[in-house]
Amino acid sequence: MEFELTAEQELMRDAAQRMVQQEIAPRLAAHDRTRALPKSVFLEIFAAVANIGLIAPRLPESAGGSGVTMLDYGIMFEQIPPAVSMSTLSQDVCIARIYAEANDEQRARFLPDLIAGRRIGCTGSTEPDTGSDPRGIKTRVTQEGDTLVLNGRKMWITNVSVCDTMIVTCIDARNGAGGGRIVKVIVDRAQSPFEAREIDAIGLQQGLLGEAVFDGCRVPAANLVESAQGGTQVLKTSWNVNRPLVGLQAVHIADKAMQLALDYAKVRKAFGKVLGAHQLIQERFSDMSTSIMASRLLCYRALGLIDLAKAADGAAAMAKRYAQNACSDAVWQAMNVLGAMGLSREAGIEELYRDIRMLAIPDGTNEILALIQGRELTGVEAFRGLAPRT
Repeated sequence: MEFELTAEQELMRDAAQRMVQQEIAPRLAAHDRTRALPKSVFLEIFAAVANIGLIAPRLPESAGGSGVTMLDYGIMFEQIPPAVSMSTLSQDVCIARIYAEANDEQRARFLPDLIAGRRIGCTGSTEPDTGSDPRGIKTRVTQEGDTLVLNGRKMWITNVSVCDTMIVTCIDARNGAGGGRIVKVIVDRAQSPFEAREIDAIGLQQGLLGEAVFDGCRVPAANLVESAQGGTQVLKTSWNVNRPLVGLQAVHIADKAMQLALDYAKVRKAFGKVLGAHQLIQERFSDMSTSIMASRLLCYRALGLIDLAKAADGAAAMAKRYAQNACSDAVWQAMNVLGAMGLSREAGIEELYRDIRMLAIPDGTNEILALIQGRELTGVEAFRGLAPRT
């Protein structure tokens, strides 16, 4: 059991940090912090992220992937500001699902530009009435000759407002079928236009979050995806990787907040000495540091289990749930160190407090994650009272 990064992992981490400093931070600083970055800027960032192998890390090298382990992916991913890493994660998931579920012709047609970061991708699963239970979706696909017709609405999708390619989960209603079979359709937006818009949210405001409406959207029948693996299994596998990654986004935010608070505590004086010399302030920093380290290690452990091909449902759920909660509290503690200054936009911590609130929902709410972990501990599914399906 090793708790230190290897020399190679340190090089990966340092490369990711340099890329952020040189390619991402200047672009974030050059644009309004309350508005989504333009698509052209995201394409520039995607090209830089692709250069260090973080656009398609789940794919084998033979398919254009970087060949890194999921733990190595997490170590590098943690360094990227979440407003950007949420978009690269959406791109990664789109690529991974097309690779896992699509046929060879579809892979050849869509993956090269997505892997290179020349086109932006996303996935459409969540709907206004359906989130954690993907079996409740209502978006339907019918067929007219050689054309698929999509009708429905998808929400809370990262990248959708600027995407070029979208893999949409829907109910198969072709030939009058209504049995509820789930299929996927790859939508090339230039060929099959649909309505999409940004959703204003409390945090990650330079990122991309939106909704899409399919009103008779016509897609070539060759874009239908019928996975031999089963769509829900592929989705579950994606979630198990995503959850500790989102946990590491919380670690990134909390660590940044703690550093801002430390800088302030070293110069701000109260009662004749700097804040950092007061016992209760030191206790706050001890609590923050512990929360951040514990969160990071839980996320690394979940990714390590995935690399070992071991069951990771409970570990991934635990990592994301704990990290989001513990790191949210750490950001709050950092704001309190700054006192009234912590409430100001000038200090920057209020933005981090809003950003971390965005992480409680994606890839499983805290309530759903608790039930996943509980199912693993008890051997019983909370919803149906049955043993979990293998």
